[in-house]
Amino acid sequence: MQVIRLVLVALGIVLAPALAAAQDYPNKPIKLIVPFPAGGPNDVIARTVGQRLSEILKAPIVVDNRGGQGGVIGTDVVARADPDGYTIAITSSGALAISPSMEKVAYDTLKDLAPVTLVAKVPELLVVAKNVPANNLQELIALAKAQPGKLNFASTGLGGLPDLAGELFKTMAGINIVHVPYRGAAPIVTDLLAQQVQMTFLDVPAVMAQVNAGTMKAIAMAAPERSPSLPNVPTTAEAGLPGLLAENWYGMVAPAKTPPAIVGALNKATREAMSDPGVIEKLKAQGMTLAGDTPDEFRAHIASETARWAKVIKDAGIQPNN
Repeated sequence: MQVIRLVLVALGIVLAPALAAAQDYPNKPIKLIVPFPAGGPNDVIARTVGQRLSEILKAPIVVDNRGGQGGVIGTDVVARADPDGYTIAITSSGALAISPSMEKVAYDTLKDLAPVTLVAKVPELLVVAKNVPANNLQELIALAKAQPGKLNFASTGLGGLPDLAGELFKTMAGINIVHVPYRGAAPIVTDLLAQQVQMTFLDVPAVMAQVNAGTMKAIAMAAPERSPSLPNVPTTAEAGLPGLLAENWYGMVAPAKTPPAIVGALNKATREAMSDPGVIEKLKAQGMTLAGDTPDEFRAHIASETARWAKVIKDAGIQPNN
């Protein structure tokens, strides 16, 4: 019994500062890292949710854009920060689940970061140029099979989500289409409108205006459910390829070893911010869907997505940039 008492006393000494810090949290501004430039989807999500989160926590939240290397540089800033809850990030599926299989990154996602919550999802939409003689997924697959190697798909770069979605499409549909990498979504949209490329997978916000204007054709939503922004576009499952899923997602992370009480406080406050009607409406208008889950559920989601995309990368023969 004496030994047990000594152990409990020792634990109390060790845990007391962390518990005190958690009870006092937050008592100063919180830095919210956005690992992409201002104005993009990640930035819009972070600023919209962050504004309401600041009101709930009654503490200033300072958004800090740290773009570069597809979100890896900013995410690494959080992995190296003090685990006190005052440096956090809302970062992307690319930085958390895809880049570790594509290149050498300084952090181990699930060892160096503490998942807080999945914040939002942005499904990839398969669109084709207006002159492509296909109006649905089965017609597009039939066209590709009739002309192997003749059709091409554009992506935002090797190993990005649009590239991986295209490779997954090739494998699942058994088709031969040629990858044409670009540097970003804007030039893809330009060339798709000019009918220089035939198809692409892009985030819904990147092509929503063109689809609504009828200047390009929406084929299928690579998500489990239809998008509220484009309710008439079927999912890939409805179109006959249920495994063709590619969603860009964004989640909040903190440094590893952040006290569980602080992670819990961030999770609770962020989910409350995400339930605000104004936040929901603003992000819905951008083609985004708010999520929200527990830290353990988000950790499992990251692990699952990491394994899934690692397999796609391996099966496609994409060589990591190490």
